[in-house]
Amino acid sequence: MSLEVIGKLHVKYDAQQVNDRFRKREFVMELSEEINGNVYTNYAKMQLVQNKCDILDRFNEGDPIKVSFNIKGNRWEKDGKVNFITNLDAWRIEPAAAGMNNGGMQQQSQPMNNGYNGNNGGYNNNGGGYNNGGNYNQGMNQNAGNNGGNGNFYNPSPESVDDLPF
Repeated sequence: MSLEVIGKLHVKYDAQQVNDRFRKREFVMELSEEINGNVYTNYAKMQLVQNKCDILDRFNEGDPIKVSFNIKGNRWEKDGKVNFITNLDAWRIEPAAAGMNNGGMQQQSQPMNNGYNGNNGGYNNNGGGYNNGGNYNQGMNQNAGNNGGNGNFYNPSPESVDDLPF
């Protein structure tokens, strides 16, 4: 699954040679979104791996950027306890166009049958900066036709409007 997020480069770290075959470089994005007139800021740590580590060099902290990334996860057991780790693996970074929505996230491609029987995996797609680009709204948002063609599917019901950021 390939996703995109637009925000500000908050912190960039030096590349780390983890072992003789694995290199990574972490960075933090600042993502802001407005909900019910309040601005909420989130920070997402992402990583570049292997030959992608150097693509961050041309950007400075504070620059608006658009990051294309994949969600990667691993499971392992230690001392009989199961653990999981999730990484946001960036594979492309480009300057964000002026005036783009900070904190906006787009899902580039999604199979039509996600294995969740049309219930969107428990996610209610009620904004949060997420956007599926208008390509995949079957079973996700019944109000998708009311978005005015702008790709923004945030259309809260009166019951869901509150002052909580989650």
